[in-house]
Amino acid sequence: MTSQPSSKRTTVIRGTGIYVPPAVATNEMMSRVMETSDEWIVQRTGIRERRFVEPGVGSAELGARAAEAALADAGLTAADVDLVVFATMTPDHYFPGNGGLLAARLGMDGTHALDIRMQCAGFLSGMQTADAFIRSGTYDRVLLVGAEVHSGLMPWPETVWDVLWGRTDEPCDPGWYRKITGLRDRGVLFGDGAGAMVLEANESGDGRGFVGFRMRTDGTQWDKLYVPGGGCKSRPYFTPAMFEAGGTLPIVEGRQVFRLAVQLMPSAVREVLAEHGRTLHDVDLLLMHQANLRINEAVQKALDLPDDRVYNNIDRYGNTTAATIPIVYHEARKLGKLKEGDLVAIAALGAGLHWGAGLVVA
Repeated sequence: MTSQPSSKRTTVIRGTGIYVPPAVATNEMMSRVMETSDEWIVQRTGIRERRFVEPGVGSAELGARAAEAALADAGLTAADVDLVVFATMTPDHYFPGNGGLLAARLGMDGTHALDIRMQCAGFLSGMQTADAFIRSGTYDRVLLVGAEVHSGLMPWPETVWDVLWGRTDEPCDPGWYRKITGLRDRGVLFGDGAGAMVLEANESGDGRGFVGFRMRTDGTQWDKLYVPGGGCKSRPYFTPAMFEAGGTLPIVEGRQVFRLAVQLMPSAVREVLAEHGRTLHDVDLLLMHQANLRINEAVQKALDLPDDRVYNNIDRYGNTTAATIPIVYHEARKLGKLKEGDLVAIAALGAGLHWGAGLVVA
């Protein structure tokens, strides 16, 4: 719906919702399919458990469940939405995108839908995109979704998943144990999940809503974080050998990504604050993409923020890529860690290399 915007028009978060699969894979369970331990994983990542879907469940379904929760939280229905924006790096199909699939699941009739492929920075970019549409008057209400099913990228047989879904207490086949151990630095990081926000125009002039964003990209750093298999540059597009070699799992230059994240995310936060006449003293809560707790601790230290002004939940979900920001925002809100009128800074960095920060008055 197109409307004539006013100068005081802002974008507010009217509702939030999440959905995570019920099956919990603990670090102890991971240690039965690869050579690792709870201590090893927690020390390096801060992750204690993650969620995995059953076969046949895709990110569009997870996104739809989170969207339904967000709409219910907002007191709205799918018919009230003008635009769907879906951020994911694990779509159900190479094409079409998940936006249309989600719109169909929610029974939307002709509602425009688009997808964003910016990996861990995808939801933050989606917030900026939705804000631009709303401020311009192009749309009044946007359903923004971030959802991932990383388990579909993991080259493991059903016997391994039986362990991770809790169907057996036995360790997996020794041959697969050795293979998966070779991928453990990546295999322990990711989980499945979804989060959603209902964003709408606010013309009350009450100061609530998105303040601004600072987003950046450096394509020269693409090879620090990428998935080697499954691209059209390869001929054929994909082979069984690629799959067995872990070609669907991300290549992560861990130390370099850590260095870039702890340099670029604090810089983006400072930039967006300065651009809008704010300082770190004005920030009531910092929320970050949940990739690695050690990265987030270093960013917090760089910004000199106390623990009560930062919230993380990677310990329970792992890295859910485009879903981490809506999940962590929803939880912080429901736990009372942010209240109406609080200034929230949100920061993310992901493959691309894309990174940035945004400010919102809750």
